[in-house]
Amino acid sequence: MKHTLIVLLLTVCAMAQAADDKLYRAFGERAGLALLMADFVSRLKADSRIGRHFEDTKSEHLAKQLTDQLCVVAGGPCIYEGETMAEAHRELAIQRFEFFALVEVLQDSMTGRGIPFATQNAMLARLAPMHREIVTR
Repeated sequence: MKHTLIVLLLTVCAMAQAADDKLYRAFGERAGLALLMADFVSRLKADSRIGRHFEDTKSEHLAKQLTDQLCVVAGGPCIYEGETMAEAHRELAIQRFEFFALVEVLQDSMTGRGIPFATQNAMLARLAPMHREIVTR
């Protein structure tokens, strides 16, 4: 009986892990997320509404940090070692319209990479709680 319970527990854990990384796999795993974030950072810097917030940011560093963060959010095996969203945005006085502009740019990047609308929404739903940590004005 004990052996059966252990096998059952391991099976449930394996199934949970497979379900947890479904979004990660849908985004093309780390390589797909990296390509998406490179495009996203480029679009952010060019955006007239919010680009000023990224003028002094090194594109490669930002894209890597975002890749790591989205990898974790999507259920991937990555580790995000950057600042919390509250720490990173504390001094920036981000307004709601700027947050929503960033979301729009992210959606444009996802659409440009051919990511299906339902998959985009799944990622946005996981990212939405960050709103509370980012918008300070």
